[in-house]
Order: sequence, then C-alpha cells, then structure tokens
Amino acid sequence: MIAVITGDIINSRTGAVEDWMPLLKNTLNQYGSTPKQWEIYRGDSFQLALDPKTALLAAIHIKSAIKQTKTYNVRLAIGIGEENYSSSKITEANGTAYVNSGECFENLKKSSLAIQSNQKEIDSTLNIMIKLSLLTIDTWSSVVSKVIKAAIEHPEKNQKELAKLLNKSQSNISEALKRGGYEEISNMNQFYAKTIS
Repeated sequence: MIAVITGDIINSRTGAVEDWMPLLKNTLNQYGSTPKQWEIYRGDSFQLALDPKTALLAAIHIKSAIKQTKTYNVRLAIGIGEENYSSSKITEANGTAYVNSGECFENLKKSSLAIQSNQKEIDSTLNIMIKLSLLTIDTWSSVVSKVIKAAIEHPEKNQKELAKLLNKSQSNISEALKRGGYEEISNMNQFYAKTIS
C-alpha cells in the first residue's frame, strides 16, 4: 500500500514563482527525492508518493509551507492504494493509489484537501474530519503557518525550543499553535494513522 498526493498551487498565476517554489521543493524533499518520489509538472502541479501513515501530516505540512506566503494556498488530494507499476519517475508510475489520487483531485470542488481509498466508509469519516479542520487551516496567517510548519518538522521540540528556533517568545508560539488548532490537528492525524493501518 502506498499513498499518492496530487496537488497544485492556488493563485499560482498571481505573483512570482520564486515566492512559493523553493518552499514547495524544500518540503517535498523531506519526503523523498525527485523524480522517483516526487515531481513538479505543468508549472504548478506536483505528485508525491509516500507511506500512507504519514500522508495526512505531509499534506498539512505542505499547506503550512505554502501558506507562509499570504498569497498562496494549495489543493491536495490523497489517494491510497496499490502501486502496480513502478517507474524512475513518479508521474509515469501506476496503480490504484495513483487512480484514487487523480480522481480525488478531479473531485475537489470547494474543498482544498480530501482523501480517497478503496474503503468508502473510512473515506467518508476522514473527509468530514478534514473538512472541519480546513475551516481553521485555510485561515492560517503566515505567522501561524510558520509556527505549525516548525512544529511538524521538529516534533521532538517543546514550545520553548520552538521559540528559540523561530526567534519568538514562548507565549507567541503557544498562541500561534492554539490559533492554528495544532493540538486538534495532531489528534486528527493520530486517528487517521490508526484508521489507515
């Protein structure tokens, strides 16, 4: 079983590519190397293949990276399934994970994140939770996004250490994590990882 995230940058045609491209590449690099595990294509679209257990957190991580910019957001579809054909380029690989990811992406209407596997009941529960979390995630300020991105990248660090890392006060960190719903999102991610396995 693998997970495939298909995404694209919202508002990519406004502003400059260098505002979001380095942030995207830097984040994708934390999950593997290009072009086998991830690839950017058609200018502002990308795919990332990874362990299903880490897919939801990776999607939120990508959002936190892109939302630091104020101007941009990202649409993401997580597909879970098999990889029947492997290639040196992710965009040439195939299997139900890729099909689910592509279909899920095509069906992203008003939502900017969703999941599709071959288990409709599980998908339905997770997508309700994701939709609720997006009410908070899609309104993150660049400050909140930065703090949440750091918290995801350094799960071993406490608030004091994150404050030092980001050159902020501990109360600023605490406030940003609370505003961004970090604890609730972490709980959702734990539920997701348990359900998926």
